[in-house]
Formats: sequence, C-alpha cells, structure tokens
Amino acid sequence: MKKLRRRCACLLVVGALALAACGGSGPSPEQESVLNRGNGVEPESLDVHRAASTEAHDVQRDIGEGLTGLTPQGELRAAAAERWEVSADGRQYTFWLRPDARWSNGELVTAEDFVFSYRRLVDPATAALYVKSVSDIENAAEIIAGDRPPSELGVIATDTHTLEIRLRHAVPYFLNLLTHPSMFPVHRGSLEEHADAHTRPGNLVGNGAYKLVDWQVGSVIELMRNEHYWDNANTAIDRVRHYVTSEPMSELSRYRAGELQVTRTIPPEAFAQMQAQRPAEVRVSAALSVYYYGLNMTVPVLSENPKLRQALSMAIDREVIAHDIVGRGEKPAYGWVPDGIAGYQGRRFPYASMPAEERLATAKQLYREAGFGANKPLRLELRYNTSDTHKRIALAAQSMWHELPGLEIALINEEFQVLVDNIRQREITQIFRLLWIGDYDDPHTFLSTLESDNPSNFTAYQSKIFDSLMQRAAESTDPVRRNVFLGEAESEMLADHPLIPLYFMVNKSMVSPQVEGWGDNVLNYHYSQHLSLSN
Repeated sequence: MKKLRRRCACLLVVGALALAACGGSGPSPEQESVLNRGNGVEPESLDVHRAASTEAHDVQRDIGEGLTGLTPQGELRAAAAERWEVSADGRQYTFWLRPDARWSNGELVTAEDFVFSYRRLVDPATAALYVKSVSDIENAAEIIAGDRPPSELGVIATDTHTLEIRLRHAVPYFLNLLTHPSMFPVHRGSLEEHADAHTRPGNLVGNGAYKLVDWQVGSVIELMRNEHYWDNANTAIDRVRHYVTSEPMSELSRYRAGELQVTRTIPPEAFAQMQAQRPAEVRVSAALSVYYYGLNMTVPVLSENPKLRQALSMAIDREVIAHDIVGRGEKPAYGWVPDGIAGYQGRRFPYASMPAEERLATAKQLYREAGFGANKPLRLELRYNTSDTHKRIALAAQSMWHELPGLEIALINEEFQVLVDNIRQREITQIFRLLWIGDYDDPHTFLSTLESDNPSNFTAYQSKIFDSLMQRAAESTDPVRRNVFLGEAESEMLADHPLIPLYFMVNKSMVSPQVEGWGDNVLNYHYSQHLSLSN
C-alpha cells in the first residue's frame, strides 16, 4: 500500500544544521522527514551512461527512472511509461509515457528525451560501460562498432508521448533491462549547457522522485523531493542523504548511534552480535551477486598458462572464506551464475565436489606442470579496495596460495576508484578483487560480461567459442534451447579460468524499525520513494 507522508520526530542535530543551509520549498526543517542511508564507497559519477558501481546506481534510482521500474519486492511495474504493448514476435515494443511525467525543472518528459538518451548510450563517443546490454536494439551493434550513426538506432518517437523500440530478435528480459539506470533519460538541455558538469548540484535535471541538492565529496549526497514528479503525492520522505560509508564497521557504529537508519552492509565480525542483539533489524536475503578475483588476461604469465589459472582457483578453499571469514549466509562459488534465476541451472567447476585436500593436491600438480615451483618461484599481485572485509579475504587467499611452492602473492590496497581505473587500464593489475551484481533476473546479466566486446569484461577474456554460444543463445526463441546455449557458454568460460569466483553473496543490511516499506528482493533495489518513516 502507498503510505501518507509522516513526520519524523527524531531528526539528527547534524541533519537539522545541514537543512538550514539548504533552501527550497516544501515543509519546514522541523516538519521534514529525512532518511539517512549508508551507501558504501563514493559514487564515481552520477552520469547514467558512465557510472558503473552499485553505489552510484542506488543514488541514480532516486533521482531518475526508466520506462519501467520495480516494486519493493522486485516485481516489474510501470514507471515513466504508464503502459506498453509487445508485438507477437517479441521484436517491437510500444510505450506510452505518462502525460504528467515531468523533469525536476518542470519541463515535460517526452518520447524524444528517451530517443536522445538511448542514442547517447550507444554512441561510441560516450564510451558507456553498459552499452553492450542494449546491443539487441535494431542497428545498435553497428552503431557501437562505428559503422552506423546513432540516428539510425531502432528507437523512434512517434509522437510526444509514444515511443517505439525495435529489436533484432526477441529479448526475454528486455522490460527488466529498462529498469537499469543506464536506460534512464538524460536531460538534453542540461547536458548541452554544462557538459560533464551536468551531474553536479544545481545542474542535474532528473525525472525521478528526488532531485540532487548537495554533494559533499567523501561525505554525503543529499536529495530533496522532486515536486514535479508524477507520483510526488505518494512520496513519503522529504529528504534522503546517501552517506559515503567505505568502512562497514564505521557504518555500523553510525547506525547504532542513530546517525543512519539503513546500512549498506553488515560487517562479518559483527554479524552474529547484531543477530543476537537486534534480530528484527537484520535484513538478509538471497542475492544475484558473486564476489570474485579477476585475472588480467593481458598479462602473459596468466594468459599463456591455463594450468596456472586453474591451480590458482583450486588452491582457494572457498568453504573457509564463505563460512568462516564472511559467514552471513554466503555460499561457496564454484561457478559464475548464482542460484535463484528461474529456469536456469548454473554450471560448476568439475572439482566442486572434491575434498579440500584433493583439490589442493591437484592445484600443486597443475602449478608444477605450468612450470613453477620452489626452484622457479612466481610473484603475483592481488589488488583490492579499502575495506576490512576485503583485507581479511585477501589475507586468507594469500595464505592459501602460499601452499603452492615458490608462489609469492603481494597484497596491494587501493581506494575503490583507483582500483577500478587500474582494472580498466589493464596496465599494472594482475589479480584484482571485484564483485558482480546482476542488473536483471536472467543469466545473461552475468554471462554477457565475459563476451569479448563487453566493456564490463574486466578480465579481457577472449573466446570465440564462448562468444559464439552467447550469440546462439541470443538468437534462440525457444527458452529451453536458449538456456542450453547459456549453460554451455558458462561451462566453456569456467574451463578457461579467466576469473576465480569465491562466494555467492547475500543481501545484508541493518534497517531501523523506524523505516517502513522495505521489501527484500534478489536485486537489492530499495527505492527511497517506496519507504516511509514512523514516528
């Protein structure tokens, strides 16, 4: 049910001081309801076509919206489009935009806004990270490759409020794909006036429930209700503050002190304590996400030694990491696609069922066959971003890898954005920590990231067999046959070992009893507009 707006009687002193510095219409600071959320690391950008992190996307889902959205339980809902129709062959979608949809500056949201935005997304000049996800739109692949102009994209505004999208073939997850921030519209006037600065406070014009009013780098991103939003009457919370909380233990301390009402995570070392002390506030649910170590396949010692890559994978005791180090319900990962996707059974490494001792013995044998040992040592670097949890996992992996004679693993801790930049440049990274969170409920959201031309292919994995299987899956109209191709592609990739999956994650947050409307879902999407605060 949609809730009426409620007053929050327990605003923080620091929050009231911040509000006093911000102008704007609406309730007085004493009346405003304010949601304080922990958001993890600093978002690298709020440009919907250039942001890559979930931290950025969580903010973007508050200040923008696509043609479709999700309910608190993760079910598809109408958003900027009030309805749509799909052709019998699944290749043409017609969307009717809401007549009362407005940008945060009061201007009408039109079908042409989406045409402009989707053309910008596929334009090679934009270098959008998620461009591959829309390659099934008519002419998109050729535009991405530079062989056609963006104006030939199969997205057409037939009138002010009607949008047609034509696909090369049926895409079963297409409506869910439209919920992703990369598919949100970009305000053309703001972009043309401010260029790269169009996402700064005072410049960013969005079409979501909130608008950006402040961004204090390293501290907080503050949002205020968008009075022009089509469903503003049913938005309960007046202001939302997304705090930068890079250290989970510090985030938890702020939550316990009442400074935050929602945390991004729960640190492993405090999880049991929180379950015992505040069980009703611990929210844990199944997730579509995998924590992994990527191998830079442009580094010769890794790319030219498949036995070394497999040895590195087999030497990791995933049960110890999942159960003893993180221990919040995570499962050891012996594949790439997590469980829980309807109709698909993820593939696993053949050695998944081996006892740990046997896996380690096999790893040592493969390591020797790769040409390394006590008499021919090998030094590699593992890079991870600042976090006690990442450090603990890295130290455990380092210890496990030291079981391979002559192998030395140097641990390098970097700030998140530095790590991401190094991974993308592929110049100094060898092994790196990342995680992948599914953007929609389909195995394609995981497997497509390993395609040769996908900007999200951080390992630089190249396999003609894998790419061919993914293409055959894309062209298959039979869902059963499609899943067969996807499964074969996953098995092919796993046999090549371009990455080391460590564990399948769970969604975990502390949520104050004051917060109402929270819904657990596998994508871990929690729009602030769906939440309210009790007295």
